[in-house]
Amino acid sequence: MIRLYIVDDHPIVRQGLAAVLEDEGDFQIAGTAGSARQALENVMGCRPDVLLLDLEMPEENGMTVIPDLMHALPALRILVFTAYETDDLVLSAVRAGAAGYLLKGAPAAEIAKAIRAVLAGETYLEARIAGRIVAQVAHPTKPTATLTGREGQVLKCVAEGLANKQIAHRLSISERTVKFHLASIFQKLGTENRAQAVAVAAQRGLL
Repeated sequence: MIRLYIVDDHPIVRQGLAAVLEDEGDFQIAGTAGSARQALENVMGCRPDVLLLDLEMPEENGMTVIPDLMHALPALRILVFTAYETDDLVLSAVRAGAAGYLLKGAPAAEIAKAIRAVLAGETYLEARIAGRIVAQVAHPTKPTATLTGREGQVLKCVAEGLANKQIAHRLSISERTVKFHLASIFQKLGTENRAQAVAVAAQRGLL
C-alpha cells in the first residue's frame, strides 16, 4: 500500500481528495493536516510515502516547511497540490525539495499518476507548465527579475511601512494572500523579515 498524507487548510478539500484517492486500490490515507506546522508535528508518527502539500495556508506558507519535512523523513516524497502555477513558485518548490507540482482541478487519474511517479523517483510537473519550467531552467532570469508583479506591489507597500491589513486593503486582496506573497518574497530574496527584504530589494533595484 502507498501511504498518503494530505495537507490543506480547507476541510472539504482534504475530505474530497481523501475520498478520491481511497478509491485507488493501492492507496491508503495515513493522515491529514490543516496546516504546514501540524503536518510537521504529526508526519513522523504517520510515516507516509507521499505527502500532498498545499502552499497557501494560514500561519505558515507550505513552501517554507518542505525542507523541514524532508529532514524529518528523508525518504518522503512531496507533491505540491495547489491553485498557484507561476514559474517562480514551481521552481522554488522543486528547489526546496518537492518531487512534483500539480494544480488543483487536476482529474483523479492524473493525481494518482503523479503520486505513483514521484514515489518511483521521478519529478512530476503538470503538462501545461512543464514546458515553461524547462525553458526557465535553460534560460534563467537575472536575480533582479525574480519577483512577480504582485510580489513587487506587496514589497513596495512594505517599504512604505504598511501593515498586512493596510496592504490587503490597498491591493484588494486578503491578509492571508499578503502573508503568502511575503513568504514567497522572503524565500526568493533569502531574507527572514520585512526589513531585510526591503534592504535586499533596494540593493537589487527592485524598489
